[in-house]
Amino acid sequence: MNELKKIKGAIFDLDGVLVDTAKYHFLAWKKLADKLKINFTEKDNERLKGVSRTRSLEILLEIGGITATLSQKEIWADEKNDLYVDSLKTLDEKALLEGSLEYLNKLKDEGIFIALGSASKNAPLILQQLKIENLFDAIIDGNCVSKAKPDPEVFLKGAQALKLKPFECAVFEDSLAGIEAANAAGMIAIAVGTKENLPGADFYIKNLKEAEEKMLLLDD
Repeated sequence: MNELKKIKGAIFDLDGVLVDTAKYHFLAWKKLADKLKINFTEKDNERLKGVSRTRSLEILLEIGGITATLSQKEIWADEKNDLYVDSLKTLDEKALLEGSLEYLNKLKDEGIFIALGSASKNAPLILQQLKIENLFDAIIDGNCVSKAKPDPEVFLKGAQALKLKPFECAVFEDSLAGIEAANAAGMIAIAVGTKENLPGADFYIKNLKEAEEKMLLLDD
């Protein structure tokens, strides 16, 4: 764990790391898919993890063999987002994944800077609903970047916002695209998942509760 001693900043993905909004995304995409008469399954939904809304729609249309104009794609993407945002009204602190709040607070206590690095354009709303926005020193979301993971833009901007060098940052991710982006950024990649599903990470944990138990980034 010696290589973690130099880490001064932690950058977190949102969905699947801090909170589980996957079901909300899936239900919104499913409603749109049903409207378009596309057979969209939970297995298909795995392909949408960690990618932008625009790319997610393209994947959905590929599954259904549907071609569309740019303007039509924008209409459908907005429709999906409206369905998703509406469902977020029921979101509260109970949706935080096990150990998330405790680990974030311990990092703050240790003087580790914290940033969000998410493809979601709804990240500020979600953090607000969860009442944890005050724990972040920087929020880099889908509104701040032009390139989706596995491009490292979101994480590099996170490090820049924290005024840190990339090698001083660790990334917590649950998607392969996110792990690849962390590696491309030259950051420590901590996978929330298994080596089988997320090859290429430096460390593997089940959740942030385990990160706390292993004292990752904490002064032990």
